Amino acid sequence: MSYMTNGSMEMFANAARNMSDLHDCTLPVYESSKSCNQYESCHQYEPFYLRARFITGLVFYPIICVFGITGNIMSIIVMSQRQMRSSTNTYLFALAISDLIKLLCDFLYFMVVLLFQIDTPTANKAYGFLYPYAHYVFNASLCISAWLIVSVAVERYVYICHPTKVKFFCNIHKARIVSTTVFVIMAMLAVPYAMRYRTEHRLNNVTGTYQYEVVVTELWKNQIFTDIYTWFQNLMRSIIPLVILIILNTCILNGLRRCRIFQRKPPKKHKITSMLVVVILVFLLCITPDTIMSTVFGLGYLEENFLARGIREITDLLLLINAAVNFVIYCIFNTIFWCQFKRLFCYTCCRRQREDLDVRNMSMMDIGSARYAQASTAL
Repeated sequence: MSYMTNGSMEMFANAARNMSDLHDCTLPVYESSKSCNQYESCHQYEPFYLRARFITGLVFYPIICVFGITGNIMSIIVMSQRQMRSSTNTYLFALAISDLIKLLCDFLYFMVVLLFQIDTPTANKAYGFLYPYAHYVFNASLCISAWLIVSVAVERYVYICHPTKVKFFCNIHKARIVSTTVFVIMAMLAVPYAMRYRTEHRLNNVTGTYQYEVVVTELWKNQIFTDIYTWFQNLMRSIIPLVILIILNTCILNGLRRCRIFQRKPPKKHKITSMLVVVILVFLLCITPDTIMSTVFGLGYLEENFLARGIREITDLLLLINAAVNFVIYCIFNTIFWCQFKRLFCYTCCRRQREDLDVRNMSMMDIGSARYAQASTAL
């Protein structure tokens, strides 16, 4: 979403154009005719951007957000059970919280998108106040999730490749400290994102009404600061985690292969490791396109042209999928998680259904007994 998911192409097109006047291929008046050609070439991708935004924003986002929010809440409930307490599940518990925060933020923005179809002035005001903070939450949650997955990978590496050091490195107390540290440090490092945009109350010369517009702050207009901080964040959020995960995943897979050669039946911890390998691989697949956009091409979002923003909609959809899909992976690969989930939710529902059925049966028996008593009295 890079926090510009939207729908209804005609409803929000004007607002999008107003917001992008400052950024999207807006060239100085004194530029030559070549600049005008560049402007026209840039805007030829506007239909692609609007279509991508409509499909992702009003079709995929609500479905994935509702599914992901429900799944992460269930994951938090299951992993908070006493039977599920372990160092690995402590990291996964924290990861579910981070993913849930991102999904809630995305869903909140989707609600603003829907509001544009009902009350455009109110939606414009809500968008103006929401975007600067949502941009921070979006990037902070991505950094937190990335380093929590790195923490899980490090722990699995110790389990598989250095089993003699498991007791020292892999315990619940250390996992809680690491998870809390990741949350605090990554949230602090992302603070400049909270100062990237500001909301201004401007007069729209076309409609003659005042609108709330999101513009880049003076701090982020400083090219030196922008370049340094953007590369720093790209390193922390994408490049370093990707390199570490690729190396650790390779070591873990080699370790599992060696274990399977000498053991006919792999222990339970190796099954959990296989599940975590899948989590890591999904993360790698989903975050790599965003990493390429940010590092190789050096592209942002609001400041870019319509082609880049359209592609951003697709890469951000992958980030949303990554935040929503872990619950499915746990259910498929982790038998302990699945059994605990069924015990908490499925059995509870079945028990309630049985209790309701028993109540109805008792009611029917009471009615039958009453009718039989009335018939006996009449005789």
